Amino acid sequence: MPLTVGDLSESELLKRIFPRLPWAATTLVGPGDDAAVVAAPDGRTVLSIDTLVQDKDFRLTRPNGFLTTGYDVGWKSAAQNLSDINAMGGRATAMVVSLTLPPRTPVEWVESLADGLAAACEHLGAEGCGVVGGDLGGGTEVIVTAAVTGTLSGRAPVLRSGAKAGDVVALAGTVGRAAAGLDLLETVEDLETIREDELVLIGIQCRPEPPLGAGPAAAEAGATAMLDVSDGLVRDARRIAEASGVAIDLDPEALRPFAAPLLEAAQLLQADPLSWVLGGGEDHGLLATFGRTVTLPNGFTAIGSVLAGTPRVTYGSQAPASSGWDHFAH
Repeated sequence: MPLTVGDLSESELLKRIFPRLPWAATTLVGPGDDAAVVAAPDGRTVLSIDTLVQDKDFRLTRPNGFLTTGYDVGWKSAAQNLSDINAMGGRATAMVVSLTLPPRTPVEWVESLADGLAAACEHLGAEGCGVVGGDLGGGTEVIVTAAVTGTLSGRAPVLRSGAKAGDVVALAGTVGRAAAGLDLLETVEDLETIREDELVLIGIQCRPEPPLGAGPAAAEAGATAMLDVSDGLVRDARRIAEASGVAIDLDPEALRPFAAPLLEAAQLLQADPLSWVLGGGEDHGLLATFGRTVTLPNGFTAIGSVLAGTPRVTYGSQAPASSGWDHFAH
């Protein structure tokens, strides 16, 4: 029988986890005391928190038998939190992680989660960010909560509320791929029958790759507003529009290339790939607005315009069919 969380004490489990986690460069007091102490050279701290709940944000086992690994959940937890710091124009510096675990959870799965956290920080480019502490608790389902601190390195934070009429709307990273991957996981009965391109989409759903570094670059270039696309391009663009008191029009021609990698999956599932592009958010791309005379930083693609008028989002001047994800409506 595999070793489970219920077979170990809290301290024994922590001894298996902490050596696997990255060390934060800003750490003054790390794990072992009641709280961590980290340096804040900028004098300001950017702070974000996100939670992943079993059977709400991930399934341990899909109906088709696909198993979500601890590595996947650890990676995803790190990625979505690092993306929020990126969206403020900051760089992540430290992370605390809270785990709620049923006693039957295999210890190997928890160790894999720690490995996924560490790998995401390294692979995505969150240099110097590490886990400085957290909490362990028991429960009936797996819940992973991570809070991340960040630094602005002397720059002003980029808020959602600064977009102005005449600005260009631009996107860094991808949209729609994670949503397509989720639909494949939920729909295809035998994953061995699908093509390599579709497996890539499933990989992005399990291990998203937000464009870290694009946030600070956008801030340096003078981005007027910015956010992480976590709930869908239309829904998150609307958040900028409402915060800034402007209208946003998305350009269908500019968004068409984002749908190209989704065509095979759309054909298999008889779906509209643009519904994933407009409504899918878990790629954690970065949406920003820039003055029209600004040269867009590397990695950004112009996808629309900011207009004067009642806050709204249109797609080619028409109401979009896809509205995005709402945690309580779904």
